[in-house]
Parts: sequence; C-alpha cells; structure tokens
Amino acid sequence: QVQLVESGGGLVQAGGSLRLSCAASGRTFSSYAMGWFRQAPGKEREFVAGIRRSGGNRYYADSVKGRFTISRDDAKNTVTLQMNSLKPEDTAVYYCNAGYYSGGYFPYDAWGQGTQVTVSS
Repeated sequence: QVQLVESGGGLVQAGGSLRLSCAASGRTFSSYAMGWFRQAPGKEREFVAGIRRSGGNRYYADSVKGRFTISRDDAKNTVTLQMNSLKPEDTAVYYCNAGYYSGGYFPYDAWGQGTQVTVSS
C-alpha cells in the first residue's frame, strides 16, 4: 500500500498560480498511475488530472485543460500539479491518489489527507 502526503495549497487571487506536491512512500510508486482529485463544499469529489506510469499520457478534466499540468518524478516518488490562471471555481480540497489506467483513470482507495486551495475573486 502506498501512503500519500499532499502539500502546497493556500490562498491565491484569481489569475494566480499554485503548485501542489504529493510525496509517496513505498517502493512501488512507479507501478501506479497517479492522479489529482478535488472536492468543493457540498459537491462530490471529481477527477482533475491523471498521469500514467513512467510519465506517459496525461489526462485532464475539461475544466482545467490548458491551465493545469500534472507531472511525476519516479526517482523522488513525487507527483505535482501546477495550477495556473486559477479561478474562484477551482476552490476545493485537492487530493492525491494512486490508481490505474484502463481506458481512463481509475482510483485505488489510496488517498492523501488533502490540501486546501482557495481562490479569491
């Protein structure tokens, strides 16, 4: 089982940027596809971005395409989410996830504790 710890959230004005990081423990990090999800108050958790093993194909929710970039460093067991041109509707708790890809990104039940991102208008 992989353990995940997110960092990098905070408060930013609309149009600003934030970089989220997720540190993973365990020797099998490179065997997982990795993803970021978010959950806003009163809403269900939603997929934001995913990256296949070995830094292969990357996938994004339509709402973040062109603004967010997911990347991974298997040597450091980390996955990052660079968020640019942030909007108030990006406000949510962001979660790192380990999963797999099979025609789309599917999460395992392996989540970090979450990091709050707040975008002010």
